[in-house]
Amino acid sequence: MKYTSKQGQYLAFMYYFTKLNGMPPAEADMMRYFKTSPASIHNMVLKLEENGLIQRTPKTPRSIKLLLSRSEIPDLD
Repeated sequence: MKYTSKQGQYLAFMYYFTKLNGMPPAEADMMRYFKTSPASIHNMVLKLEENGLIQRTPKTPRSIKLLLSRSEIPDLD
């Protein structure tokens, strides 16, 4: 596995949010779901990008793109 359990839950949320809404989540969407601070969410997004798990366009809202196939993403708890 290329990511921690917690990172896996963020990846799963991104996958399902995008599938249900037709667009990637904003950091505010993740903040509401995970009930954590904006700084924590932003740091997680940066870490996922640094680890090559997601790609995004800086300063562009809702630009997160998963770089994993569905089979590599855990189910959302």
